[in-house]
Amino acid sequence: MEQIGRTAIMFALSDGELEGQIRKQAETKGFKMIKGKVGSMSTEKIFAAVETAAQREGLIRKDYYRDTHALYHAILDAFVGICRGQLGLGDMLRTVGLMFTVVKGPRTVQHSEDGEWIAVVLYGTIGAPVKGYEHETIGLGINHL
Repeated sequence: MEQIGRTAIMFALSDGELEGQIRKQAETKGFKMIKGKVGSMSTEKIFAAVETAAQREGLIRKDYYRDTHALYHAILDAFVGICRGQLGLGDMLRTVGLMFTVVKGPRTVQHSEDGEWIAVVLYGTIGAPVKGYEHETIGLGINHL
């Protein structure tokens, strides 16, 4: 795990023993990470779930504007990815079931003097709010703190 985006994607796609291995390896390289789940037809609920988890686990400081702003833009970029440019869920009769990861650390291990960055991955399903009408989707957003 040498790059923040790759680390976030690998962590999002892993589970079980592999998830633990990725976490351990990434943490030795200076990355901090969280993982969670959210499902909704509401864009606001997706953003709120990721932001709340990042604050609760200490990846961003709640009262520090730059942290919140950077996280917001990383979430937005990931959200654009899962929505394929058409930003909207419930108002477009779409719903999502997502796993999210937030990773904080250097942009690359080789460039740790570059400051801290934050990466967000949204991975799961998107589709009409009818069971069986969904398909996989993934989005990645990276921003500097």
